[in-house]
Amino acid sequence: MNRLRTTSAVTLALPLLAACSAPASRPLDKPAASPAAATSPHAAPEAPPGPGRLRYPATAKRPVASEYHGTRVVDDYQWLEDASSPEVERWVAEQNQLSRSYLDAMPARGAIRARVQEILSATSANHYALDEAGGQIFALKNQPPKQQPFLVVLSSVNDPASARTLVDPEVIDPKGHTTIDWFVPSRDGKKVAVSLSEGGTESGTVRVYDVATGKETGDTVPYANSGTAGGSLAWTGDGKGFYYTRHPRPGERPPEDMGFFQQIYFHKLGTPDKDDKYALGKEFPRIAEVELTTSESGKLVLASVQNGDGGEYWHYLLDASGKWTRFADLPDKVIRVVFGADDRLYLLSRKDAPRGKVLRLSPGKLDLARAELVVPESEAVIQDFLPTTGRLYVRDLLGGPSQVRVFDLKGKALGTVPIPQVSSVRQLVRTQGDDMLFRGVSYTEPAAWFAYSARDGKVAKTPLAMTAPVSYADVDVAREACTSKDGTKVPMSILRRKGTPLDGTAPALLTGYGGYGTSMAPGFNPLWRLWFDQGGVVAIANLRGGGEFGEAWHRGGNLTRKQNVFDDFAACAQHLVDERITSPLRLAILGGSNGGLLMGAQLTQHPEMVKAVVSHVGIYDMLRVELTPNGAFNVTEFGTVKDPEQFKALHAYSPYHHVEAGTAYPAILFLTGANDPRVDPWHSRKMAARLQAASSGSAPILLRASGSTGHGAGTPLSEEIEQQADVFAFLFKELGLDAPPAKGDAAPR
Repeated sequence: MNRLRTTSAVTLALPLLAACSAPASRPLDKPAASPAAATSPHAAPEAPPGPGRLRYPATAKRPVASEYHGTRVVDDYQWLEDASSPEVERWVAEQNQLSRSYLDAMPARGAIRARVQEILSATSANHYALDEAGGQIFALKNQPPKQQPFLVVLSSVNDPASARTLVDPEVIDPKGHTTIDWFVPSRDGKKVAVSLSEGGTESGTVRVYDVATGKETGDTVPYANSGTAGGSLAWTGDGKGFYYTRHPRPGERPPEDMGFFQQIYFHKLGTPDKDDKYALGKEFPRIAEVELTTSESGKLVLASVQNGDGGEYWHYLLDASGKWTRFADLPDKVIRVVFGADDRLYLLSRKDAPRGKVLRLSPGKLDLARAELVVPESEAVIQDFLPTTGRLYVRDLLGGPSQVRVFDLKGKALGTVPIPQVSSVRQLVRTQGDDMLFRGVSYTEPAAWFAYSARDGKVAKTPLAMTAPVSYADVDVAREACTSKDGTKVPMSILRRKGTPLDGTAPALLTGYGGYGTSMAPGFNPLWRLWFDQGGVVAIANLRGGGEFGEAWHRGGNLTRKQNVFDDFAACAQHLVDERITSPLRLAILGGSNGGLLMGAQLTQHPEMVKAVVSHVGIYDMLRVELTPNGAFNVTEFGTVKDPEQFKALHAYSPYHHVEAGTAYPAILFLTGANDPRVDPWHSRKMAARLQAASSGSAPILLRASGSTGHGAGTPLSEEIEQQADVFAFLFKELGLDAPPAKGDAAPR
């Protein structure tokens, strides 16, 4: 659901797209089983086997009836929610066996796997999540064939050879299942706190390292990060301790509340975590998500508290006297606060400005009504900003691609930073004076760090630039718009090799997300080379529910307006057909998490429009999702069945509840991880079971359930290679594509 959590840490994405919800089901109203429930229109008898239909594992129907506001709803497969049941374990093993036998029998899989491994293993080092502290650059570094990213420190971005490894998860865990959730260096750069978790759980324990020696100090803080509420940390200015997000410990709350009630505690270095002191948070809501930041001087600490996943915040400031002051509430619509070089507070506000405006406050005068307006709202959507000594850099979104504007601290416009067209700027980092670094990427060029000189306004690519074993010099990128059901214009980026005929024969892969105000920005995926080499087209839709055109665009696709997202996506698919870019028999769709919900809605609402569907860690049962820990965080985005109008909207589109017997559904590959803390794997189990029973066609409906991964974060390189080999083999088979050559374009970029 794409809640991409940021500290000075890492944000992670699902393979082939972008993505991000949690486990354990808790009964809401303990509905009683009722044999009579089989009379429900949603409990239709199993569809007769179609010609060539796979023999799926036997799946019992055990109807359970629930009533919501006078509407009776039957669930035949609620028993599949119990992951601890031996019966469910056997069922999952049988599904995996079926999927493996189907996927492994594909003639092209061996060649596809070899090509995927070749590309992913040959991709160069990637440095991301940069942070400057104590005159040093800290970064996460991903360098195949290593299984996990590792933490390095550099003297300069212009001297990659100076990089020294501080924390390598593979040294801690040679099996490759431990990963870095995030890291935060002290302001003097002498210490670094690192959250580490295992097996994709995102359940992180903070360890502290001495930067000079790379050795642990012995300080550990468990339960500092979770896949539900995330986690964060802020050092004191003297580096002798830090404030951090603390989740309940075993015994402090009931098991179902362990991923909730995040509070802020203080840890003094050299003391056991049991002696840590409470600082703030008893008044926070159950679904609070906290981000902490230290000011440049080290005298102030900021706590930004999100109310679940809907984009609403409270903001608190800890002053030098040790007093916390709340200076912004939910109605103020302040969604981000950043310290300036002089400790003044810069605020991104959407109050009466759905595309964003930048305000400024003095820490000694926390009266929001008297905040200075620095950058007013414009046509561009403000995503982020970076104040330096005398400049303010504003990172904008223009419907998907980025723009970076430059202002002085009085708000005078000084132009824009020169970046390539249809590209994305992912992070801004302050260096010296008014100079800054930014990480740029496009659909056709890998990510690189660029240095911007405030003196002459010039941009230079630094040596921290990725290279890829494939070239997209033969690929064109076009921005087109389609018309949604209600007349809304929806933009879409379309990538294809130059000269691809527009005769409806090209295989096309359409992806989207549409939620949480998260935008589908340009990004480089070297594996798309396999698709382009088959004459394929890739399309990325910028749907409502995202943030491409500001908060109004987001609100146009959340809560009771979620159906707009699915209508937008269907319109994009229809546009590809109408423009003769592809045809329904050559169209595949792919999405993950909230994008998996999108896949479920498309295949149940318009099964005839696509040939194949790949859905990673998706949400499908919208009536029971809020019973899972992370589902509770999502109520502010999706709504709740407790509200009559929201229930009506949820029930109207919930994919699981709109699978109809006798329908010829397209080929479907569901992928899920047993340790997923964000979307419970039972969604995929139940959806696969219902589709297998209902579909009248011969297209395969497969469940690939990993027992050692989660939502995508922390997936080892070896497992990602296997996942992507399965995804591409499935798509190639269902769309009738040839096996890739043993080697493709190996020219590095």
